[in-house]
Amino acid sequence: MTVPLDQAIADKTAKIGIVGLGYVGLPLIRAFIASGFDTMGFDVDQRKVDLLKAGKTYIDHIKPEWIQEWTASGKFEPTADMARLAEADTLLICVPTPLSDSRDPDLSYVEGTAKQIAAVLRPGQLVILESTTYPGTTRDVLLPILSASGLEAGKDFYLAYSPEREDPGNLDFSADGIPKVVGGIDETSSRLAKLLYDSAIVNTVPVSSPEVAEACKILENTYRAVNIALVNELKMLLDRMDIDVWEVIDAAKTKPFGFQAFYPGPGLGGHCIPIDPFYLSWVARKEGMQTRFIELAGEVNTHMPQYVIDRLALALNEHGKPIKGSKICVLGVAYKKDVDDPRESPSFVLMDLLRERGAVLSYSDPHVPKLPQMRHHDVPDLSSEELTPEFLASQDCLLISTDHTRFDYDSIVRHGQLIVDTRNSTKNVVDGREKIWKA
Repeated sequence: MTVPLDQAIADKTAKIGIVGLGYVGLPLIRAFIASGFDTMGFDVDQRKVDLLKAGKTYIDHIKPEWIQEWTASGKFEPTADMARLAEADTLLICVPTPLSDSRDPDLSYVEGTAKQIAAVLRPGQLVILESTTYPGTTRDVLLPILSASGLEAGKDFYLAYSPEREDPGNLDFSADGIPKVVGGIDETSSRLAKLLYDSAIVNTVPVSSPEVAEACKILENTYRAVNIALVNELKMLLDRMDIDVWEVIDAAKTKPFGFQAFYPGPGLGGHCIPIDPFYLSWVARKEGMQTRFIELAGEVNTHMPQYVIDRLALALNEHGKPIKGSKICVLGVAYKKDVDDPRESPSFVLMDLLRERGAVLSYSDPHVPKLPQMRHHDVPDLSSEELTPEFLASQDCLLISTDHTRFDYDSIVRHGQLIVDTRNSTKNVVDGREKIWKA
């Protein structure tokens, strides 16, 4: 006799399937295993599956010993065989949702995954989309594809949306410690999705529909994008006035109410903040509206790499050097401090601009040993340089793009000829401050 899904979740005999074994999928695997569930991991990238089966990792904060323990205990089985999707009782979709070249939503990964699920969908399964997307995707895109299986949503299978909330590099949070917003297409789907996350996540926040949950994720990241644009614009103004924007922010954040500190940088990076506002702008155009405030923020943030290069050119000019022919090392190509994720990193835009101007380019990143290929960039074949005193002294300029903790900033300033700092990472360096330019 088949055990009802709610009972299987409650007694933790339900098998959890995660589709997409990346920065979102693997932390979810860890959370569900820690809660006592058996899991299956699905990914079309056979290389990833092979690495996981061998007990190896490809993400810094997912330790190989965890993977070895998961697989040895039988709690985790990675596979590239999508015909086995029917074996899982719940399927959490954690696939990429990038932008197209025209900055429209690219749902090809979501649609492809939905078709693979629909081909083997069986009664009693719960499908949850976690990929960031625009409001309406679960109901208008995912539901029709799954319904083509001949099964009825809310009766034969269940469907919900719960936005991923990962904060890579932040050791204070993990997938099982961040509240999860959950919205189903019907009451039963919502109840089952909440029951599932309640069993592995510290707190769930049920909402009335998947559209509310989808809009929640867009709001979270648009909020950050807009406020980062504000401080980026303020930074450009205060630079002209010879006022340190970092000191201004530190002073402002002493106010215990009505202010949250955001920090400027060389541009936006990661899989969410540079992308999600454009999802909202796209859906607004479909509704006959313009999101002028959001689009202006996007323009400001998109301009930041060019502003950094202009500042770098001024700094080199003070040393009697042009960008063309100068040896310039970009420090940090990951999009964020202390992670190995390069997606949408502004460092690649900076490198594009430097190469266009004829710089002799190199980079150093302890988390990214070799430059990966990127969709929208002509990436040179480079490997990370070791920041020895000799190498630092050989460079005409050191451009700090990502402020990794593992960088020795005292050594960088001591041995470097010129340092352009976009992250205020050299703020505590005492000797050699005359070499530092803020950008």
